[in-house]
Amino acid sequence: MRSFRLIVFDWDGTLMNSEGRIVASAAAAVADLGLPVLPQERIRNIIGLGLRQAAQTLLPGRSDSFYGEFIERYRFHFLERNSTPMPLFDGVRETLDDLRAGGWLMAVATGKSRRGLDRSLEETGLGAFFAATRCADEAPSKPHPAMLVELMTELGMTPNDTLMVGDTEYDMQMARNAGTSAIAVSYGVHERDRLLEFEPLACVDAITEVKDWLGMR
Repeated sequence: MRSFRLIVFDWDGTLMNSEGRIVASAAAAVADLGLPVLPQERIRNIIGLGLRQAAQTLLPGRSDSFYGEFIERYRFHFLERNSTPMPLFDGVRETLDDLRAGGWLMAVATGKSRRGLDRSLEETGLGAFFAATRCADEAPSKPHPAMLVELMTELGMTPNDTLMVGDTEYDMQMARNAGTSAIAVSYGVHERDRLLEFEPLACVDAITEVKDWLGMR
């Protein structure tokens, strides 16, 4: 088994169960713009992408000003108006505690904005676990490899040192594009079969199983 030194986690759908608020906020933004209701599954599919790429995927062929307005409305609902709970998945804090005690360096690569991630890190108290973080308003959106490449560069790691953990095909493809390995989690947004198409090293059913896979008991 490859000896990893850096574990990079996705945030939404991997560490935090934020799907409900993301979907509701996107649907509210669509309504604010006077557009027809979109199927929930279509909205779920864009979770994990940066906001602009998500908007372009969800509502293709629009102007830059339209996408700017959509993003503004989405952020208003997500950060200010919507109160759908966003709990951490079971075992997240325990897993991060154990990995830190075991000597692994950890980071986050997420489609969230910097404002959104910093708010989540503060509210959950998880910020101290991560040596570095990258957001989609600081680097190209997944599946572009930039977030992973920048994290590895900042932390002095190589692709052989690095393991990506995420719940979407965008995470898996980003890892492939960056030359790193990946573990998929089955409890997030994308289905197991969809994740397995990208040949992750494993697909686990709970975040705590990452520790088992790394040989921790």
